[in-house]
Amino acid sequence: MSHATDEQVDRELDPILQNYPPRRESMIPLLQDVQEQLGYLPREAMQRVAEHVNVPVSDIYGVATFYTQFHLQPQGQHRVHVCQGTACHVRGGDRILDAVTDKLDIEPGETTPDRQFTLQRVACVGSCALAPVVMVDGEAHGRMTPQKTVSLLEQLE
Repeated sequence: MSHATDEQVDRELDPILQNYPPRRESMIPLLQDVQEQLGYLPREAMQRVAEHVNVPVSDIYGVATFYTQFHLQPQGQHRVHVCQGTACHVRGGDRILDAVTDKLDIEPGETTPDRQFTLQRVACVGSCALAPVVMVDGEAHGRMTPQKTVSLLEQLE
């Protein structure tokens, strides 16, 4: 799968744009719908949204980079978040992150070339009692070890 082309973006965005009035207030819900359709926010889509709501594209980019829900690059089928909060860190979160980067051959913030996995280092997932925690596709896995985490990823391959 390659990045979306201008023509693909136009074809997929037209029906979405028609659902929103051309006002600044439409920006965030519109970006959410665009990302749900495309899987991320390519440059072409942000440009079209900016034109539709009549704001500079820099405003769209500012919103898209401020909120962690938005992605500027295609994401993997599976999203892996390795907690690096204090409780997870002292219980081996750094070793888990190292094991995941070795297994997937990517760094935090990257997606595998086959778009199977996207890896993120996160500050806290709010499950400190279960530390160390790995979130996979929104599901928390507690009391993880590097080996258990690699086994979990292998099950998803």
